[in-house]
This record gives sequence, C-alpha cells and structure tokens, in this order.
Amino acid sequence: MVCAAAALVLAGMWAGYPELVTLGFTALACLLTATAWMLTRLRLTASREISPRRVFEGSVAQAVLTVTNAGRRQTPPLLVTETVSGSRTTVRIPALARGHSCTVGYPLPTARRGRHLIPPLELGQSDPLRLLRRGHACGEPLVMHVYPRVHLLVPVVSGGSQDSEGPTASSAPPGGVAFHSLREYVPGDDWRLIHWGATARTGTVLARHLVVPDEPRQLVVLDTSTAPYTGAAFEDAVRVAASFCVAAERANLLAQLRATGESGVGSLGTGREWRGELTAALEYLSAVDSGANRGLAVLSDTVRDVVSVGQGVALVVVTGRVNAQQAELLTLLRPRFLSVSLAQIITPESGPTVRPRGVLAVAAPTSAQFAASWNQLVLR
Repeated sequence: MVCAAAALVLAGMWAGYPELVTLGFTALACLLTATAWMLTRLRLTASREISPRRVFEGSVAQAVLTVTNAGRRQTPPLLVTETVSGSRTTVRIPALARGHSCTVGYPLPTARRGRHLIPPLELGQSDPLRLLRRGHACGEPLVMHVYPRVHLLVPVVSGGSQDSEGPTASSAPPGGVAFHSLREYVPGDDWRLIHWGATARTGTVLARHLVVPDEPRQLVVLDTSTAPYTGAAFEDAVRVAASFCVAAERANLLAQLRATGESGVGSLGTGREWRGELTAALEYLSAVDSGANRGLAVLSDTVRDVVSVGQGVALVVVTGRVNAQQAELLTLLRPRFLSVSLAQIITPESGPTVRPRGVLAVAAPTSAQFAASWNQLVLR
C-alpha cells in the first residue's frame, strides 16, 4: 500500500493532477493511522476446549473459545484462526469492553480419520480500517483423534471353545472352575483346593490351580501392505477392521487387533493379552497407514503365538485382492482356528482375486457394502 500511495503522489505531481496527489496522501494518512493503532498492544486471554477429543469419522466435534479483555480499553473486532489437518477456520470475535468475555463455538473438521495435532490458535488484531493485521499464538496444542467410520457387523465366533473345561495355558485368568494343573499351596488359598492324594505322594502341600473357562476370542488382522489395495480401498479396509473391533466389544467377546508390517506384527497387542481397551485399537486405526511390507505373506508369523497355545480363536483377516499363494496360506491356517473369515475390499481396478477353500470370504468395493453383504450372509 505504501508503494501505491507513493505512486499516486508522484503520478499526480508529474501529470499535474492534484486529485491524485490528494488521494495518495490520504492513503498514506490512513496507513499511518493504522500503524499507530497497531502499536497499542491488546491484553487478551484466551482458553479453548474441544469436545469430544475422540470422535468417529463424519461425526460432530466442536471447539469452544473464550476470549477475555484484560486491558483498559475496548478491543476492536478480532479474528481467530484455527488450523486442523490443513483446514483453516476463522472465527470472528466482536469488540470487547474492559473486563468482558466472549465465548464462541465452532465446528471442527472430522471428514478424515487421523490423529490430528491442533496447534495453538492464532489470535489476530487488526485496525478499524482492516489495513494491517497482527497475530500471535495463544494457548496449548491439543490432540483430537478421529476414529474410522464403523458399521454394524454381526460377529462370527462359531464352534464354541476348543476345550469345554477351559484353556490349558498358565496365562489363563485364575479364579475360575476349570482345572489346569497342580501347584504348591500358597498361604491364603482355600483349603478345599488342596489335593490330598498328591500331597501324600510328594510330601509337599499341593493345590488345584483353577482358571476361568475358555471364552470365544476374535483376532482381527489388518493387511497394511499397499499391494492389495487400489484407490481409497485401504481406507475402507480400516473401517472394516474398526467395525469388527466394535462388534466384538458390543458382543462382550475377547478380541485383539493386529496389523501386518515389516516385522510381521503390528504395534498393538501382545499375543496372550486379550483384554485390551477398544479405545487403544481405535486410536491405532485412526493413525495407521499402508506401506511397503510383505502383507499376508507374514500372516503365519503374526498369528504363531495364538495357534501355538491351542486356544479357541476366530480369525478375521481384512485385506484387498488375494493371490493364489495367500489363499493357500489361509486354507492351511483354517484347521488351527474355530473359524477363519476373509474380509476383502475389492474395486473394479483391483484385478482378479482367489477365494480360499474352507474360509468364509466376503468381498465388496466399499465398507458400507461389505457390512450389508456380511450381515446378510451371517444372519441368513
């Protein structure tokens, strides 16, 4: 603007047009007035809250901003800029008298899943003529998790427990009714658990170690390699995996989520721990991405610790296109699980896929269509 005002003055003087000179000096006067206004620093305090911090894709999340004028004079209208996942939202704050506050609510973008780091908001000040603007960061950075969209799915855990008396693994929760083994008596144990015959034979007081009977378990494995997917198919696969996790939670099933990767096992879940929180699984899925890994080629390594203990587990594999070698691997794994289900997101561009023998396979181009096809097949 300074250059434009100077150009007007010089052009008016050179051409002999006093109107241009007047216009140029008027512009300079306005600029000087705006500069003088901006020299006075406003004393403002601001606080921001996000509700909820965890939200499903496409749901409603809102930020509530409270700005207080702690200065001695009235503030001009303010502009507050919020940046979430590359999307900028501008909030207008009206003029505030001394000691007054203003609370404004505004929606946050939730159209894309992810772990979104929301930086400190930018509190801007402008002059009455809107010629100059100055801003500064205010508040603390916040984190908002946008979970994948989920669909209503019917979980499939068929066949019941492989052992009606409970698992024979020592990691099973104690305190149940299923006999696992004998162990040395510990002070405080119920004396009715003492096995008197074994105690007489060994000379050591032995007690029955009872565990919780085996419960149906569901293992969800998400293929995070790039090869099986085309276009936005991976996003739909993540939604399907999240839907299975939520379905297991609603059905009170012990469940675990894993993902393929360079090491073969994702960062969530440790094989023998099945009582993980659903929140942890959804947070993992909110940030997971596809990469250059071997995918289902390492499925045997991913589930090795599960099948080795002989527990009743229903396996659900979420992927895209499946080749002959991967289909054969799923067929070989089938006898080791109560059931093996294959959830596929396949678009017309995915190419041909192979259907494994003995595996419940459902394919669809989107997560919503998959949910409809899955439920129709399971409930019929």
